[in-house]
Amino acid sequence: MPRDRNGDFEPRLVPKNARRLAGFNDRILSLYARGMSVRDIRSHLAQIYGVEVSPDLISKVTDAVVDELVTWQNRPLDAVWPTIYIDALWVKIRSGSVTAKPVYLAVGVDMDGRKDVLGLWVGAEGEGATTWMAVLSELRNRGIEDVCIVVCDGLKGLPDAVTATWPKATVQTCVIHLTRASLRLSSVRDHPKLVPALKAIYTAPTEQAAGQALDTFEASDLGEHYPAVVRTWRSAWPEFTPYLAFPPAIRTVVYSTNMVESMNARLRKATRNRGHFPSEQAALKVLYLAVREQINPKARDANHVAAHWKEALNQFSLFFEDRLSIQ
Repeated sequence: MPRDRNGDFEPRLVPKNARRLAGFNDRILSLYARGMSVRDIRSHLAQIYGVEVSPDLISKVTDAVVDELVTWQNRPLDAVWPTIYIDALWVKIRSGSVTAKPVYLAVGVDMDGRKDVLGLWVGAEGEGATTWMAVLSELRNRGIEDVCIVVCDGLKGLPDAVTATWPKATVQTCVIHLTRASLRLSSVRDHPKLVPALKAIYTAPTEQAAGQALDTFEASDLGEHYPAVVRTWRSAWPEFTPYLAFPPAIRTVVYSTNMVESMNARLRKATRNRGHFPSEQAALKVLYLAVREQINPKARDANHVAAHWKEALNQFSLFFEDRLSIQ
């Protein structure tokens, strides 16, 4: 530290008692959030700054966000949400042995059309409606009193968990999940014929027309060859048909969980290079940093606003006018 007679020297580039340059920790967190492992970060910093950084230093820097993660996970939420999308992704965590565990993810769209990740929860082995019930109850305890439409996959028991938490909520099964499940049950050579037949069902103007399209498919040679596909749509029918009552503007927003799945794709990118995590907290730390890197709920950038939201909001105000407060 340079000294002078009066002791009033104030360094500008490196403040007194500072051991790292300003922004150095932010660079480490940004690299960590983008899926780089500790070894990759050390190598990158050595090339850029010409310094050797220990693994312990990187761990200390990333551990600094644990308190921020706890605050974020318990923050209060708006009372009413037009749409919430829920889904799960899988990560490998070591607990004695390495096992794959689901991480439950909820993404909401507020009245301004801005997307916000409402929380992340690590569950036990196997995705289950019981855990989803606990997750949804926590969201309600944090302030969510009503949701107009909850979009989810076809997990058994999940619609009951949603309606038990928010009795007025409309549960919509993701059409993309149904289509993917149908394609998995069929031969690849039949996909060019199967896809148009299924599209005639989920693009029907009314529920009655969709039912006629499903009956037509069931009576066709393709439907007789794949009865499991017909059974898949029949079993999901009560949760598939609600969106058919909405106009195209709302259908575009709620027909699938693509919004949460696009976030899942980004989170998988952050976890793919690590193989497995030593603990659940380590997994949540990486996922939270990836979420923080991708979505700022206060941002006004158009990239953070749901597509076609203004048209959908006009229709939401008509269908749910007694439940939405449009300022």
